Amino acid sequence: MTTNATQAQDATVSFVGQSDAANGLALVRLIVGAMFVSVFFENLGKGAYTPAGYAGVINYYIKNSHSPAAWKLVLGFMSSHAAMIAPGQAAMELSLGILLVIGLLTRPAALVAFLFLGSLWVTELGTSWIWELLVPVVASLGLAVGRAGRAWGIDALLARRRPSSLWW
Repeated sequence: MTTNATQAQDATVSFVGQSDAANGLALVRLIVGAMFVSVFFENLGKGAYTPAGYAGVINYYIKNSHSPAAWKLVLGFMSSHAAMIAPGQAAMELSLGILLVIGLLTRPAALVAFLFLGSLWVTELGTSWIWELLVPVVASLGLAVGRAGRAWGIDALLARRRPSSLWW
């Protein structure tokens, strides 16, 4: 029995006409988005988005992490401007979470998530388990590259109008 490429491709289509790969990326997108929303509310409850709370967290990393000295200078700047940066980070974390969960502007949101989580990974070097953030960092990069909003997301609706757009 021979199988041609079309039959093999048709065999991988499952949930709502999407391929298994698209469904898998959508599931990862939902998990990473839910992680951002969850961390937002956790940090909000801890007071980590207040100027004093934010500066305290950043100063902890400056003192205890093994991140490069140049990065610690950036962290010092962030700590000294916590009144502006803390609410901005709060808004970014919540916005990224919501965008990823609903699948809107998934590629740019995932790219920002990749950059943010990557910087957080460097910030936390030596203070936490190395794989703790590395997995979501790589997952976010995969979401940006893999067009994860094309399944179970608003991007799928937008892609019908402009299928060649890089945004979704």
